[in-house]
Amino acid sequence: MKISSILRLAPLLVLFTLVAFVAPAPKLKKTPVGKNITLGVPEGFAALPDDGIAAKYPAPRKPLAVFSNPSGRVDVSVAQKPSTFTDRDYALLLKIYKASIQNTYSKVDFLTEDIRTINKRDFVTLEFVSSLADNRRNGNLAPIRRYQLIQYTIQGDQLYVFTFNAPADEQAQWQPTAQAVMQSISMK
Repeated sequence: MKISSILRLAPLLVLFTLVAFVAPAPKLKKTPVGKNITLGVPEGFAALPDDGIAAKYPAPRKPLAVFSNPSGRVDVSVAQKPSTFTDRDYALLLKIYKASIQNTYSKVDFLTEDIRTINKRDFVTLEFVSSLADNRRNGNLAPIRRYQLIQYTIQGDQLYVFTFNAPADEQAQWQPTAQAVMQSISMK
């Protein structure tokens, strides 16, 4: 075969290789969460009962819903809280929540930090890998590393927070699913 023939086939070979190795789209189940919110929940994830949410997410205001994979290591959560911000404040919210995340963890590597429109609604989007070091005097535990994709949106006087949380060493496995979950959010 001549080199010119091989060069003409090269684009087809590249295209075939890309198509052959594209990961299948994650399977999501459209799930209602609270009033007027639907979210694609990954297949195999189950809703945590109220006592499970309270144990895993101890806070004065519990999330609207938490879905966890069978091992309990990966979660999707939806929270709601009152807010004085409006839907015109997204640029400010991006700065505030980015700074808050940086102050919460020992180290943060941001993968995405922007404002996106999904299903005709704007969201502040922060995707990152965080490390939380053991800073106790005699602490010698390895840092806890997490992959997280968080989206914030305002509706009326409420802030909604959508979070996908997985171990950092499983980021490659869960990142496409996290992104698909966040693209599935629909609010009326």
